[in-house]
Amino acid sequence: MSWSRFKDTCFQYPSLGLSLDLSRLPFPDDFLASMEPRFAEAFAAMAALEKGGIANPDENRMVGHYWLRAPQLAPTKEITDAITGTQTAIEEFAAKVHRGEIGGPAGKFRELLVIGIGGSALGPQLVSQALGRLKTGRDRMRVHFLDNTDPDGMDLVLKEIGGQLRRTLVVVISKSGGTIETRNGMLEAAAAFKAAGLDYPEHFVAVTGAGSKLEHTALAEGWLAHFPMWDWVGGRTSELSAVGLLPAALQGIRVDQMLLGAAATDKITRKAELRDNPAALLAAAWYWATDGRGARDMVVLPYKDRLILFSRYLQQLVMESLGKELDLQGRVVNQGIAVYGNKGSTDQHAYVQQLREGVNNFFVTFIEVLRDRESPRREVDAGITSGDYLQGFLLGTRDALSEKNRHSVTLTLAALTPRTLGMLIALYERVVGLYASLVGINAYHQPGVEAGKKAAGGVIELQCALVAALRAAPGVPFTAEALATTIGQPDQAELAFKVLEHLAANPGSGVNKTAQTPWWESTYAGPTGRTVPPFASAEKPPDAGTAEGEGSRPQV
Repeated sequence: MSWSRFKDTCFQYPSLGLSLDLSRLPFPDDFLASMEPRFAEAFAAMAALEKGGIANPDENRMVGHYWLRAPQLAPTKEITDAITGTQTAIEEFAAKVHRGEIGGPAGKFRELLVIGIGGSALGPQLVSQALGRLKTGRDRMRVHFLDNTDPDGMDLVLKEIGGQLRRTLVVVISKSGGTIETRNGMLEAAAAFKAAGLDYPEHFVAVTGAGSKLEHTALAEGWLAHFPMWDWVGGRTSELSAVGLLPAALQGIRVDQMLLGAAATDKITRKAELRDNPAALLAAAWYWATDGRGARDMVVLPYKDRLILFSRYLQQLVMESLGKELDLQGRVVNQGIAVYGNKGSTDQHAYVQQLREGVNNFFVTFIEVLRDRESPRREVDAGITSGDYLQGFLLGTRDALSEKNRHSVTLTLAALTPRTLGMLIALYERVVGLYASLVGINAYHQPGVEAGKKAAGGVIELQCALVAALRAAPGVPFTAEALATTIGQPDQAELAFKVLEHLAANPGSGVNKTAQTPWWESTYAGPTGRTVPPFASAEKPPDAGTAEGEGSRPQV
């Protein structure tokens, strides 16, 4: 790579402590100039978005996560006041928890359990991992997460908390309260508190939408507090709302610095000059690297252990925003960029072998952090530290990939701090929005997610019908095919088989299997002479398939 090329395509942003090196993308010299007309339209679309334009026609709502760090730019005084009031309330609540003015039966809360899924978990997890200082004694609370409806996973987390449940504060995050994974985590946590003889409402806090099922539950049961989620903030861009600020503040992280970093990035990335705007340059890099149609995957390699979750965070932000079947004109385009990654230099002992010598269907984003550690410099060889080796592995891997015509982008931060993490979050939120404009899609809706939820609801309804049929004929064996026919759904035999296998594998389900050969002749029977478990009711279950904001009210 020539020095002149590097000078022309490595962009420095001293006010942010950030640089962006595009020199390892061999785009032609006139590429950036050729993109300027497209970016003029993208900048205009972004400006309209920030002024309150309807960006999500599916839900007829604005998209205003940018206002979270610049409330004065919100289109109404009501929104401005709501943002500033919420941020103040979060700071005050966290301070009272830390002082012990808000506490549990054993005194100060020392443990924090966050229950959410998707953006309501990934953002808080990223920030907790990246900025936490528990092992140095500087975190105010130890943080745990329930971010799925896997019973075994929930048991592991609750076991980790163990006898400290009396000192545990629980934050439940769901815009509607109808998100099944979060609802189930809430119910499981509540059951654990009950089993420990504790009154769980004295430990629970809600982050939810106004008038939601979760808000009704929190008010009716007298939870400690509730904080708002607004319909103009999507889950994957919610980290700098109460979703992420409340857990971070409780952990003891400087959320004001995160907001300042995001605001500083927004200020620069509002510039309508391509070379002066790091978000626009990254969007242009993605466009060139993927042929503007997702032709290559994005491999994210942060050379910083604390950023190990950043690839997962970007995976949701990028793939949920850009993975769309239709463009804005309703044409089938099947857009998207697949994202995966872990961390360097660990990946040099894993899949970098394929990146260098296997199928060339990707580009890499290297993330470099110049400041190695907070503790004093320690040498492992004469004049050389572990951090020097880490940088050596990054630069060496980048060169090794370039030798094989494998392309990369390098993003360099001066240090990892609350301010710079806020910058990263804001930077990539803007990149996604600009790239979506370049390829003509809507980054702010997710019809595929809702389709999956509805399909899940159909599975639960089928399960209830199957168990009800077994209950109506206690002890009578049915094959999966016969039982599907019995409930009037013969075309669902495969799904019935999968559901029955799961039930039979779990003691206490009330479903017993008798294995046969061939396997599809195996039979399933309901219990005889004892009560069927409560779930086996023929009543319709909570709708796992409804979109956020719909569904049945959770009963704790």
